[in-house]
Parts: sequence; C-alpha cells; structure tokens
Amino acid sequence: MLNDTSILLTGGTGSFGKAFVKTVLERYPNIKRLVIYSRDELKQFEMAQQFPTKSYPQIRYFIGDVRDADRLRRAMEGIDTVVHAAALKQVPAAEYNPFECIKTNVIGAQNVIEACLDTSVRNVVALSTDKAAAPINLYGATKLCSDKLFTAANNIRGHRDIRFSVVRYGNVMGSRGSVIPFFLERKASGTLPITDPAMTRFNISLQEGVDMVLWALDNAVGGEIFVPKIPSYRITDVATAIGPECEYPVVGIRPGEKVHEEMITASDSFNTVDLGPYFAILPSAGVHSVASYCTDHGGKPVSAGYAYNSGSNDRFLDVDELRALIREYVDPSFETVE
Repeated sequence: MLNDTSILLTGGTGSFGKAFVKTVLERYPNIKRLVIYSRDELKQFEMAQQFPTKSYPQIRYFIGDVRDADRLRRAMEGIDTVVHAAALKQVPAAEYNPFECIKTNVIGAQNVIEACLDTSVRNVVALSTDKAAAPINLYGATKLCSDKLFTAANNIRGHRDIRFSVVRYGNVMGSRGSVIPFFLERKASGTLPITDPAMTRFNISLQEGVDMVLWALDNAVGGEIFVPKIPSYRITDVATAIGPECEYPVVGIRPGEKVHEEMITASDSFNTVDLGPYFAILPSAGVHSVASYCTDHGGKPVSAGYAYNSGSNDRFLDVDELRALIREYVDPSFETVE
C-alpha cells in the first residue's frame, strides 16, 4: 500500500508518530520518503537518534508548525499521503489558553487541508479523539471542528484524486500525560488520587492506533470518521492493578472532564455503519447515504439511537488484564505485591 510512496506525518515526534514511523519502516521497506513534520527541534534531534537518516535514508526531519500554511505547502511537495497527528491535547491547558488550542487544532487543520488540495497529496487521515463526541471541553470542541473540516474537505476536492477521512479512538495506554504512567509514578507515595470512583475510559494500545490509521489509509473512500471497537476500564480497577496497597482519595473531576467517554452519540447513530472491527460515522451532508455505503463497501447500519459509551460498553478489562497490558505496553518490569 505505501511502498514507492511519500508520506508526511504532522506531529511526527509524539508517541503516535514514533510508533507509526517504526511500523511503516518495518512493513514498507520500499517507502520512498517519510517526512516528520513538527515544531520542536529537540524532539526531532532525539527521534533522529532512534531513526538516524544514515540508517533510514528515506526519512526527512522537517521543522514547521501546522499554523504556518506556507511551510506546510513547501513540506508537501511530492507527498502522496498525509497523516495529521499534530494537536494541542491537554484539557486543562486548552481551557486556560483557548485560542492557542483553536489556532493549532482548528486553523492548523484547515491549513493542512488546503496544503493537501494545493499539492499532489492523494490520501489524508486525521487523528481525532473520543472527546470530540458530545464535547464538554475546549479540546474536544476543537477536535470536533477539525473532524468536520476534514470530512467536509471531500466536498471541495473537485476533480482532484484525493480523499480525506478521520480516525477517532479512546485513551492510548501509556501515552504521555495519561493516567497509567501517572499512577505508576505516584505508586511509591502510597496514594493514588481518584477523580471519581464511577469514572470509566476506553482503552487502546499505541500499536492498535497505528494499525487503525494504516487500515483507514487502505480502506477509506472519503468522509468517514472511523471508530474502533475497543474495551473500557474502570479507574478504580486501574488503581487496584497498579497499587493495591495504596490509598485512593477522591479528588473530584477536573475542569472539562467527563465521567464516561463517548465515541458515537445517539445522534450519530443514523449515519453510522458497523464494519466489523470498526464503525464508520458518515457525514450527514456527504455523497454516500448509509444504504449506498453498505451496498458499495459492506457493513450494516447500527440501530437508531445506538451510542458507544465507555460506561455502557460490553467489554471491560479486569485487574489481571490491566496488569498484563501494562507489562506489555507500558513497563515490562511492572510487578505488584498483593
């Protein structure tokens, strides 16, 4: 799929970017060019120690910000595929600095779209988040705007051979700033603060997220928001899995935080198709109706009013499963003593 093509990855030095680059280099040894586009030269320098251009001559490290439309167009010359992973995603920081978040997540998204339309890019996948479904915080609202921009970009492509789609998934296990690394760090203190004992979250591994993006690049026809079928966990089970001997004081929900996350709302159900391992939310104003999409691309409509919620999910990880996943994806040396 990606051999003999050129890829540009925005936000390429983040957790997803590193995993995506590693996977692409392993699976597509004949890739022509892989451009890491990001704004932090230190992170690019550190990433170049892991993926040096001497060993991987197809890699390019390109400093730039998605807020800079001219720089994006320059970076996309000769690019076939774009994966857009750049975002400001810390919820409290976005609440405190709202327009900075808007400039990167919304205006930056439109800059990416226009640069793709102005160059020879043919396939675009943007990363989203469960917080974009029925958003209650600014980060989620900006990602919902971004999702709408990318799905609607298919309406203005004209005769260009290009398609835009989105992948939306839940909390990545072990990603920077997430609860599991935080609890692992706090375990020695004997106290693991719980925001709300009822809180649940979706869970996906970094590799599953990468595989989903690659699947979307291969299968999207344009306009879909793809959602994976993944398990949930209870925050109390995460605390028990990591620090069974610890105390769990309840500290309250942070600003802009939900007790349960959604990835498909009841309102989305009328435009949602079940594809087996994934759902596809179709744009309400797109060229594909649910019926025609199912006929042409497979799948079946979900029932009216269906909602995909981490609290009502049909699959929950238990304490032993969480411990095994922590060892596999976060800390191979992780052990607990009951």
